[in-house]
Amino acid sequence: MTPSNHLATQVDEAAEKAPNGTPDSLRDHTTVLESRDLVVRYGTTEAVKGITLEIPEKMVTAIIGPSGCGKSTFLRTLNRMNDFVPSVSISGHVFYRGTDLYSRDVDPVEARRRIGMVFQKPNPFPKSIFRNVSWGPAINGVPKRQLPDLVEDSLRKAALWDEVKDRLHDSALGLSGGQQQRLCIARSLAMEPEILLMDEPCSALDPVSTGKIEDLMFELKKRYTMVIVTHNMQQAARVSDYTAFLEAGVLVEFDDTDQLFTNPSVRRTEEYVTGRFG
Repeated sequence: MTPSNHLATQVDEAAEKAPNGTPDSLRDHTTVLESRDLVVRYGTTEAVKGITLEIPEKMVTAIIGPSGCGKSTFLRTLNRMNDFVPSVSISGHVFYRGTDLYSRDVDPVEARRRIGMVFQKPNPFPKSIFRNVSWGPAINGVPKRQLPDLVEDSLRKAALWDEVKDRLHDSALGLSGGQQQRLCIARSLAMEPEILLMDEPCSALDPVSTGKIEDLMFELKKRYTMVIVTHNMQQAARVSDYTAFLEAGVLVEFDDTDQLFTNPSVRRTEEYVTGRFG
């Protein structure tokens, strides 16, 4: 059997257990974001191949898989960040509370406000800590008098306020890497999103900073829905409620995280999470 046919057989096995990629346990939760038969191409190359996946409200969903499997491409499709890549074409659907985000009457800027994004490498603006957080709300019409409270609230939600409250007008570039990443999270939260997408948010951080970000995720999911791409199996197991395993642009398996890591239904998933993947 060729590798591609082998993968196709294992994907079929997963589909028999979870039609349309939906674990039975998800049926008791509200779906806030959903991809349906989603295909993403760079030119003629398919990076995401017909993924159907439901994201539950106020939970953490992890996306795992080997490098180049389409994780980040899939994530960026969920808030139309791939619109900025000229060679990308998309078919299928992404629904946010039942609205197709790729329909002509949807404003992509508003979509990105409601579905925020935190990138792999911290990218604070070369401005003060205060202006990093207040910039987006200010240009979107939030009155100046409301900005101090909004900044404080966002920094508190990002577990950063106590560390920076006495130097809000210092450059954000003077913060440590972990603090910069939490500042970027605060910057996203200031726009009052409902969903937060995180693309390997801890890959550039030391273990202490990583621990702080993970602790923050547990707090944030009380208010927000989160989708996180990670190469770190231990991190996915620690922080997520549900996990999706992608290989070569295909959704191989999607299940409750404990179930997927301890008793996966597809052998290819087991090989990946146990380090025998190749």
